[in-house]
Amino acid sequence: MAEYGWGITEPLANRARNELNEVPEERSSAIAAVRAQMETRPDIEYLRSDDAFILRFLRARKFNVDEAFRLFTRYFEYRQTNKNLFKKFQASEPGIKDALLDGLPGVLPGTDHRGRRIIVLYSANWDNTRYGLAAIYRAILLTLEKLIDDEAAQINGFLVVVDWSEFTFKQSSWLNPRVLKLMIEGLQDCFPARFTAIHFVNQPWYIEAIFKMLRPFLKEKNRNKIVMHGINLMTLHQQIRKEALPAELGGTQAPYNNQSWARTLLGDETFSFGHQHIYWPSRTPPPHKPAASRSETFPSDQFSHRETDPMQKGTYLDEEFFLID
Repeated sequence: MAEYGWGITEPLANRARNELNEVPEERSSAIAAVRAQMETRPDIEYLRSDDAFILRFLRARKFNVDEAFRLFTRYFEYRQTNKNLFKKFQASEPGIKDALLDGLPGVLPGTDHRGRRIIVLYSANWDNTRYGLAAIYRAILLTLEKLIDDEAAQINGFLVVVDWSEFTFKQSSWLNPRVLKLMIEGLQDCFPARFTAIHFVNQPWYIEAIFKMLRPFLKEKNRNKIVMHGINLMTLHQQIRKEALPAELGGTQAPYNNQSWARTLLGDETFSFGHQHIYWPSRTPPPHKPAASRSETFPSDQFSHRETDPMQKGTYLDEEFFLID
């Protein structure tokens, strides 16, 4: 495996320098400076601290060492605080698998004209009789973990498009505010990704009302990244060219196959970001402190809106599952 940061193309290296303050000659010292601060937080169990992993945090914070270390620490602290969220954290877990197979989320095969990966969510595909918002969030996190391993994605960043077509008022009642708040915390403050924009299309009034309730939890710079287009796809195409989008979003590409990204994750049996099996590209992680033992027993299902097959009890992650600790 080539050393991270040295095998990227010249245009990508130039963008990293111009947009992220990444100077090749100073890269190693910046990584070492982040690693040196780990001893200041002995309460954190750093499951991974190799150069390639630390580099993604530096890029996410434009090579500000102190900010990168804070993000690095929050990433693991979030895992420690929300342990149940990362239990059985792999594509084969039933709730995650169901969400992925429904395209929640999906990832377009190409990039936009700036090299950004495009994550799509078609909200009407959500079958809340089979899995809850927690499962979708876990599927999103797992997707991001897979994508961020690519250096181009670390440098170019991501776009998100959420299509609310045919998303019903009844479905909106399943958008648990507590889970939404936890999602904002995890994606905004604890994950090393550059989200350059989040686009809502065909959003109904009740989605706009929910978003207004969540606005106080968003940092100002992130509030400004959320663009609501309504039914006007022309404004979407002004920011994401048609050539990068599937037909249902007014693009020139073929309609998106909801299961294409699911097959990518489900087909990689070595990819897991569970607490005890955090993914290492080399597949030979060095030893670290063993995680504290904890019960594998799932809490009882607390969805009041859903009747489940008793034989399937324990296969669902309900909204409160990782809020109990």
